[in-house]
Amino acid sequence: MKAMADLCLIPLGVGTSLAPYIAQCQRVLEASGLEYQMHPYGTVIDGDFDAVTAAIKACHEAVHAMGCARITSTVKIGTRTDREQTMQDKIDAVNELL
Repeated sequence: MKAMADLCLIPLGVGTSLAPYIAQCQRVLEASGLEYQMHPYGTVIDGDFDAVTAAIKACHEAVHAMGCARITSTVKIGTRTDREQTMQDKIDAVNELL
């Protein structure tokens, strides 16, 4: 089953700059081979449901490996079985109405 997830991963207790931790998570997503798009408050990940959730777990593991003892994440996951839909399809549908 295909899924699209919006991940907001927040390392706790590491100070105010989260960029190094988010960059590490982006490296994990790049290595996963999944489609993803970073935005100012998270990252959308698109692909097979099991691969998407495995990538989220791998992001947590990578950030913990950087010495961060605690992480909180919010994840929104959408699935669809009636047709294939990409991240860009969703953006295009709104832009067509503007």
